[in-house]
Amino acid sequence: MQRIIALVEDEPTIAANYQASFQRLGFIVNVFATRSQALSYFGERGLPDLAIIDVGLADEYEGGFDLCRQLREQSATLPIIFLTARDSELDEVSGLRLGADDYLTKDISLTQMVARVKALLRRVDALEQRGNQDNDVLTRGEMEINNLTMTITWHQQAVELTLTEFWIVHALAKYPGQVKSRQQLMDAANVVQDDNTITTHIKRIRRKFKHIDADFDHIRTAYGMGYRWSAQ
Repeated sequence: MQRIIALVEDEPTIAANYQASFQRLGFIVNVFATRSQALSYFGERGLPDLAIIDVGLADEYEGGFDLCRQLREQSATLPIIFLTARDSELDEVSGLRLGADDYLTKDISLTQMVARVKALLRRVDALEQRGNQDNDVLTRGEMEINNLTMTITWHQQAVELTLTEFWIVHALAKYPGQVKSRQQLMDAANVVQDDNTITTHIKRIRRKFKHIDADFDHIRTAYGMGYRWSAQ
């Protein structure tokens, strides 16, 4: 089955280059120049398998951020990548806080871009395989991780995690007390990111759990080493 990529990019040359490149790899690529065009299409045809979004769209300086927020409201697991010329740390953190799985700048090579896309889509494919390998539900105290539906609950309330966040929590909780380095967490989530980005993911995960339980303190930092899941 061909995977559908939505490319939301207002620069025609860049959009055409990426569209042609991904189409050569067998993807169906739908290109949109504005947030409204993308949302209208998704409303009629449904969400894509993956979305690549620029931050600035036409006359909307942060249209991509708004689109990411709206897509996350519709799906907690849709893979979303920002591809933008804006390389400030503030913009990157903003994108990740809105729920994007990756934030890339436009100087990235096509080879690296393809690798990121395939890694995110592999996680979707890995769901069924992991479901066959592991028990469908992993329980850690008040938390339940459902590998089949790729969802996590805390005190029987859903924790709205992205795919990256889901696999990070899964990797930590599978072996409580065992320290996982940032590289091991990246491997578990099938992403290639720097240490600061993983730290941002951890902060956002903690915040989502604390939204349900203000006393949540089960993801501990092992300074200079990584993170671990604590049952205490």
